[in-house]
Amino acid sequence: MILKKARILVVDDDTDVLFAVRMLLKPEVQEVVTEKNPELLLSLLSKQRFDAIFLDMNYKSTLGTGNEGLYWLGKIREKDPSATVIMITAHGEISTAVRSLKAGATDFIVKPWHNAQLLETLAAALEPKEAGKTAATPAAPRRPASFAEFSLLGESEAMQEVFHKIEKVAPTEANILLLGENGTGKELVAKALHQRSFRAAKPFVTADLAAMSEGIFESELFGHKKGAFTDAREDRVGRFAAASGGTLFLDEIGNISLAQQAKLLTALQNRQVIPVGSNAPVAIDIRLISATNAPLYELAAQQRFRKDLIYRLNTVEITLPPLRARGDDVLLLARHFADIYAARNRKPTPDFAPDTLQKLRQHSWPGNVRELQHTVERAVILAESDTLRPQDFHFSAMEAPVPNAVPDEGPLQLSEVEKNTILRVIERHNGNITKAAKELGLTRTALYRRLEKHDL
Repeated sequence: MILKKARILVVDDDTDVLFAVRMLLKPEVQEVVTEKNPELLLSLLSKQRFDAIFLDMNYKSTLGTGNEGLYWLGKIREKDPSATVIMITAHGEISTAVRSLKAGATDFIVKPWHNAQLLETLAAALEPKEAGKTAATPAAPRRPASFAEFSLLGESEAMQEVFHKIEKVAPTEANILLLGENGTGKELVAKALHQRSFRAAKPFVTADLAAMSEGIFESELFGHKKGAFTDAREDRVGRFAAASGGTLFLDEIGNISLAQQAKLLTALQNRQVIPVGSNAPVAIDIRLISATNAPLYELAAQQRFRKDLIYRLNTVEITLPPLRARGDDVLLLARHFADIYAARNRKPTPDFAPDTLQKLRQHSWPGNVRELQHTVERAVILAESDTLRPQDFHFSAMEAPVPNAVPDEGPLQLSEVEKNTILRVIERHNGNITKAAKELGLTRTALYRRLEKHDL
């Protein structure tokens, strides 16, 4: 669809947004219609057909949940399944905007946007119509081949969702919080996010916070001046400054103390750091990606992790699924690692006996992809033939099996059990309140009351 021939509808209750979009699009398209009241949406669609609709995520509600946008998206799709809808969202609503893609939206833009980016998004959304296609049957998320560069492989639905989120949020400036068990590939995802961002040409700097004691935390992250302490023999640039213009990846962020959390929060709020031994602040320009396998929300409920810091870290959350939840991805990854280690050790590429594949598929992989990688490497090196047999695979004794029952941790308060159950169900449904409420046997209103009760 050529932009000059397009008719565009913009629905947003912010008159400044309507004016800005109208002024931007007016010279680029045939017609721009703006509407402040979403209640008039269906009436407009009955009178005129639009080639694309820009739809805000929030209207009257002060909650900022994005549910109104999802509601009106559903109404548009009911009336016209082929409608091209681009959601308008703020940074804090990106996770909800990603949900809207599953509900049939074509794309979303984040406020404040760059004008060129909005025009590119609109042009890309109209391309399928130019080719005679419709949005009635959107293509399944497709993993770019370049994900393989980071050994980020997977055909399971769970991993396709991860890939889709990476593609959508990587080009933004949103801070990302990566959640998941040890060995699920959080650092690989962080690198993929950096490579797909506008900061890809700048540094990608990592910091393992679990390895930093209280004594070196500030020096490592913020830097220090010569003579600031006994071993400070020269000035040192901290990780924040080293990542200037690029991405800073803070791993194991759930392991830092409350004192360290306060220092990190101050740096993120002020967008500046003060090196140890200096009074002069240094401005920082970074995109922050954090990762943890710790239950941050439970730690926050126990006042062991600051809620205000969580808000700074998780503009968007991406939860990496455990390997045991990824189905036949186990076999895909096993073959991938076998190819790598066979080539590295100058061995023929091995085959997998059928009963070997069954053994790999049935193991719970408590160490996740990292455990699988080490297991396959060992098998390739020690195997007596070019076909890998079940006896070639010995699972690591370091990895404890995944428990099937909840361990006895002593008496529990009923309210604590309820809160933890709600957290787990919401996390399982990636923040979808409707699905979470349905699984819990509650109405959405009742679930919101419980969220407020538990200060979640």
